Amino acid sequence: MNWLPTHLPLEALSAFATSLALGFLLGLERERSPAALAGVRTFALTAMLGTLSALLAERLANPWLVVAAWLAVAAAIINAYRVRGSAQADPGTTTEVALLLCFGLGVLCWLGERTLAVMLAIASVVLLHFKTELAGFARRFSAEEVRSILQFCVLSLVILPILPDRQYGPYAAFNPYRTWLMVVLISGVGLAGYLLLRSLGSQLGARIAGVLGGLVSSTATTMLHAREARAQGGAATFRATVVVLANLTVLARLALVGAIAAPSLARDLAVLMGGGLLAGLLAAWPLLRSGDEQVVLPSGRNPTELRQALGFAALYSVVLLAAAWLTDIAGRGGLYLVALASGLTDVDAITLSSLQMYAQQTLSAQLALTAIVLALLANTAFKLTLAFSLGGAAFGRRVLPPMLASVLVALALLGLLYLR
Repeated sequence: MNWLPTHLPLEALSAFATSLALGFLLGLERERSPAALAGVRTFALTAMLGTLSALLAERLANPWLVVAAWLAVAAAIINAYRVRGSAQADPGTTTEVALLLCFGLGVLCWLGERTLAVMLAIASVVLLHFKTELAGFARRFSAEEVRSILQFCVLSLVILPILPDRQYGPYAAFNPYRTWLMVVLISGVGLAGYLLLRSLGSQLGARIAGVLGGLVSSTATTMLHAREARAQGGAATFRATVVVLANLTVLARLALVGAIAAPSLARDLAVLMGGGLLAGLLAAWPLLRSGDEQVVLPSGRNPTELRQALGFAALYSVVLLAAAWLTDIAGRGGLYLVALASGLTDVDAITLSSLQMYAQQTLSAQLALTAIVLALLANTAFKLTLAFSLGGAAFGRRVLPPMLASVLVALALLGLLYLR
């Protein structure tokens, strides 16, 4: 045993053992592919080469050794394709990219980032293994849906990170980063409903259609189905179901975005919105028990369109500035006036503006929640007006009880919350 070193480099052996295991894991998955030019041994050796190159680069104080080794792996892959690639039916490069990634994982193991390396390796194996399922999933998206996803990536991953996180303007009301973060939040929720809406289309039943309509646009959903109800005689049960559920979904959406925007108010907001939602569902029980006919929702506007995003950002900023100004000169009455006025057309803007002012400690929790509930009241009143005027009295009477019950219970809970 005298050939063993006096002090066994356990840390180094651990790094090499981890890279060997990760290379084996990736190679095991690639071994199943007939078109792959590399398998278990090649992947394991590539991972250990990455660890070895990082070790030598550290000891020799020459980080370019890692780059040289990585280029050598790339050259070996190109040569393998030149020699044997012409005989392969599949010209794909998945295995080759996986090999280069495997080398990088080996480097991470030496740098002490083994948890990250393991996570990346497992994620890579999942991507490699579920090739067929992922390809089928991607093919189900239309060009418009892919465009929507890419637009959301631009909003959240390109524009948001470059905006300054500083207060500007009167009352320090404008923060570019925070404003755009609210745009990303609302766009993300809307995008989820939009994609589901386009994917399911005419297969939607009234209940699911109502929920998705609330995520995309409860106002557009109310207008469309009120008009259709009048054309059908004014008492179409499934259209009333869609409208009611779309408007009740707004409460759940407000609770969700509110919890993200102001976590410290999440519990109180959940009580208000949850109580209103429960009351609305109970009042809507006769509608929910009816048959679930298939229905088509309006396609709605893409929530990730830059024009729509800029429009919401402008509305959010105007509401925030108006709320701060009127609160300063007219107290809570000014804030409530803004909430009622802006809530007629868009309850999201005043909700997020109030929560932003609460986060800046310029508004108390009670005032912020009161503004949100008042905006919800105004918004519900506006959509009930649409239901009666566009759908007729018979249709309006069907949707009135649950929509009114939800907002009245939210108001009652608000009073109880701050009288305790």
